[in-house]
Amino acid sequence: MKRCKYSSRQMTSAAIGAIVIAAGSVFAQTSSVDQVLQADLRRLELAQESQERINAVVEGTRSLADDYRSINKEIDGLKVYNRLMTAQTNGQQATLDDIALSMEQVDVINRQIFPLMERMIDGIEQSISLDIPFLMDERDNRISDLKDIMERSDVSVAEKFRKVMEAYQIESDYGTSSEWYKEELNVDGAVREYNMFRVGRIGLYFQSDDASITGWWNPESGQYEMLGSEHRNEVRKGIRIARQLIAPELVLLPFPAAKPVGGA
Repeated sequence: MKRCKYSSRQMTSAAIGAIVIAAGSVFAQTSSVDQVLQADLRRLELAQESQERINAVVEGTRSLADDYRSINKEIDGLKVYNRLMTAQTNGQQATLDDIALSMEQVDVINRQIFPLMERMIDGIEQSISLDIPFLMDERDNRISDLKDIMERSDVSVAEKFRKVMEAYQIESDYGTSSEWYKEELNVDGAVREYNMFRVGRIGLYFQSDDASITGWWNPESGQYEMLGSEHRNEVRKGIRIARQLIAPELVLLPFPAAKPVGGA
């Protein structure tokens, strides 16, 4: 009986030892699994970190590619802009060259036009001196104004030339028009105001308000002379026509005889 009890205790001790060994083995296996899991977790973390770095690199590469394409588009736009600006600059330079050439030509024209205008003014002045003496104060003042303008630096060359041509036009219009005006004349030593009647550049007549005195400018004698009573009504009619008091009609007046060209 004792032997059997001893064997039972030995068996119990052996069983406990086996359980302990088994538990130790399980504990060892559990610890190994934890290590494997931790290693796997670390690998996952490293993989995740690597993926994040890869994503960052990819994102950076994509951003650089976008910037590259954007810069290329901007460069293309700048090339087009530069080409247009170059064409515009070339056109502006051509315009500047034309302006410079025009300015040189203007200087040449200015040097030539001043003597021309001087000759034109002298021609008008000479024409007035040889013409019948109508509106002499007005015409002489016009010549004087032209000479003053020619010496002024604040008047452009174009304005000076316009004034000279205007004077020419006025003198030209006298030859195709008639007019009435009042003027004081010294006739036979007596000075009084008369009604003046001009017919173009060929006839100049005067008459008092009461029509008691009638006369004309005689280009042959170069002075004012009386006309006979037979011309009184005709001169009066001409004055009334020039004043637009009556409708135009035929007026019979004395005119100087025409001289042949080069004749005496």
